[in-house]
Amino acid sequence: MTAFDLTIIGLGYVGMPLAKEATAAGLRVAGLDVDPRKVEALNAGRSYIDDLTDADLDAMLTGGFTATLDASVLSRSRTIVICVPTPLDEDHRPDLSAVEGATRTVAEHLQAGTLVVLESTTWPGTTDELARPILEQSGLVAGKDFHLAFSPERIDPGNPKFGLRNTPKVVGGFTPACKERAAAFYSQFVERVVPVSGTREAEMAKLLENTYRHVNIALVNEMAIFCDELGVNLWEAIEAASTKPFGFQKFLPGPGVGGHCIPVDPSYLSYTVRKLGYPFRFVELAQEINERMPSYVVARVQRLLNRARKPVNGSRVLLLGVTYKPDIADERETPAIPVAEALLELGADLSFCDPYVKEWSVEGRAIPREEDLAEAVAAADVVVLLQQHSAFDLDVVEERASLVLDTRGVLATSERVERL
Repeated sequence: MTAFDLTIIGLGYVGMPLAKEATAAGLRVAGLDVDPRKVEALNAGRSYIDDLTDADLDAMLTGGFTATLDASVLSRSRTIVICVPTPLDEDHRPDLSAVEGATRTVAEHLQAGTLVVLESTTWPGTTDELARPILEQSGLVAGKDFHLAFSPERIDPGNPKFGLRNTPKVVGGFTPACKERAAAFYSQFVERVVPVSGTREAEMAKLLENTYRHVNIALVNEMAIFCDELGVNLWEAIEAASTKPFGFQKFLPGPGVGGHCIPVDPSYLSYTVRKLGYPFRFVELAQEINERMPSYVVARVQRLLNRARKPVNGSRVLLLGVTYKPDIADERETPAIPVAEALLELGADLSFCDPYVKEWSVEGRAIPREEDLAEAVAAADVVVLLQQHSAFDLDVVEERASLVLDTRGVLATSERVERL
């Protein structure tokens, strides 16, 4: 039976770029997933990942990549990397059920000498306290019979400059030997590997990166609210501040935060701190501010319509861009959802325009999709620019819209166009 250099568990936006680079480096790679639709699509050469084209996938298949539902592939793998989702549950607590399930599957097939790496974002201590005991149910001992490490994913969907190969890879091992083995593995296809002393440090590094962004986005979001009332152009102030060549990094306000990382990862850190008996106030305040932004956007829409002597109820509201990032189809945790929910609650006649989303529903209700940007903008009572896809002709929006709320600061302000 075929032996594999690498098996990746979880064939999503983290697992597939890893598979692509490892295959390109000459490794024989298998992808394991529980979703038969994903496995079928990949083996047929159909990509469902923004950063992976069908041509990329065809090259991977030619290079020996295969996707499978059969977990027995793990027993024939020199390295196993776990890239499964780590969302929050309904109470905003970490949900590690997918990690636990994947780790149990690995334990059932684990062989001596294998390297097991967890890449899924999680709280510090997960690799040692949760994954290791499950893996050692195999009868093998971490650091002695098999190697164990944590290496946080740093995938930024849609980023044209930085991908897996040229983004430094942080690696922490359960033992120094585990660290060396994991660093050697990633060095085969990543330009720079950054070893740290242990798995907890690697786990914390990921949470620190995203908490930093979370807190600073909350800062400018809160400033956007009071700068509007003070009559201060925050967007201009941010651009002016960003001319300082040291000590300042530009963050921009928006309608809320989306994707897996910013809305989710800081909650993993807050959860860890609360286990110590006190709150992580910075994170929890940032969460409160960022989660408030969709309702603030709706309040601003109401204000615009009021000035035109129109109620939200019955007004035609067009949402431009409903994904969480520009120029990708990823809708995870998009702030467009709470914005739409609030507008529907107020009775708005809602529609959307997004070149990357063919069908969109909110609370089980299908939202009409507009094909022609110019016609849709002209017909709307108010346009809300939520995501600045490059496919949008912003001149058309500025010229033809009756009223616009620009939540991204990309349109020229006028009597009809307001920035957040």
